[in-house]
Amino acid sequence: MAAVGAVAPSEFRRYPDPATELEVFRLTDPAFASGLTSAHLRQFTRRSDTLLCWSDRNGSRQAYLLDLSAGESRQLTEAAALDPASLSLSADDKSFYHFDGPVLYETPLPAGKPRIVHRAPEAASRTGFGLMQDGSAVFAERQTASAAARSRIFSVLKLQTRRIVELEGEIEALLPRPKHAQLAYRSGGAIVLVNADGSGRRPLKLAAGKTGEAAWTPSGRTLVYLHVPDDPKELITLREHTPEDGSDRQLAKTSQFISVSPNGDASVFAGASRSRASAYVLILLRAAHRELTLCEHAASDPEMVRPIFTPDSQNVLFVSDRHGKPAIYMVPVAKFVEATVSEAQ
Repeated sequence: MAAVGAVAPSEFRRYPDPATELEVFRLTDPAFASGLTSAHLRQFTRRSDTLLCWSDRNGSRQAYLLDLSAGESRQLTEAAALDPASLSLSADDKSFYHFDGPVLYETPLPAGKPRIVHRAPEAASRTGFGLMQDGSAVFAERQTASAAARSRIFSVLKLQTRRIVELEGEIEALLPRPKHAQLAYRSGGAIVLVNADGSGRRPLKLAAGKTGEAAWTPSGRTLVYLHVPDDPKELITLREHTPEDGSDRQLAKTSQFISVSPNGDASVFAGASRSRASAYVLILLRAAHRELTLCEHAASDPEMVRPIFTPDSQNVLFVSDRHGKPAIYMVPVAKFVEATVSEAQ
């Protein structure tokens, strides 16, 4: 296994999409698996020129920094059990976080010594990871030794661990609210908002029915989410909820999106269709309530695709195994979407 600091040469390949003829870049070699972290975490540097991702190109799953201009990838970890959904850059781009099994590390960039931030107790399972506005790391833990075990959300700042929430049932996802000292979590089908100190806990009154993927807009003002009807023949809609006044409105119908992610100013949304007959990556324009097809994703499982914008809104990245194992792809969208100013979350 290659060591931390090892650099892999560019694996970029360019091709015209068969459906739209738009230019698509495959950024990693499909001979091995590569992928992105959770969509709400910081995976791009503020200049949108470097991507924090994972790959098993050297035999085990490790974190890498991928130069989106030159194409080189630099290995960052030698983890025994990397959780790729916990990879996140710090707000100042000077370090990154990751869970290796039960241990959360913070590592200075470009090649500093990892520091243990938190160690989960034995017989505990963990779900979710995020960074709050004050830089604290948040995650949920649940003791697995007892059927009556309760779930707890913790925050860690400067090596001080504090419990925010304790509840029955399992916590499925954590979504720190940008520019606010608040956190949303999903449990039992509901999305609940809570203050960083554990006060003010309340479920968000979203549209009745099943709630699919949700994401805060970069300003943190609203939460956008997919509303999934009970009838599979009906279209999945994109809705927007404002916690302060409880308003909830439909933004647009979608081409059966399975995931959604806003661009830098939430004027455009990237999504992947769950339809195998129309396996596309699309963007949805807020003002026009109109979709544009970017390319085929042709993934064996649409769940893996999860397209996201670079911070400047000029590219959309996604994952697909259409050419072999899961690989990272990029589609330039400057001709459709105006550039946005990158901000640290």
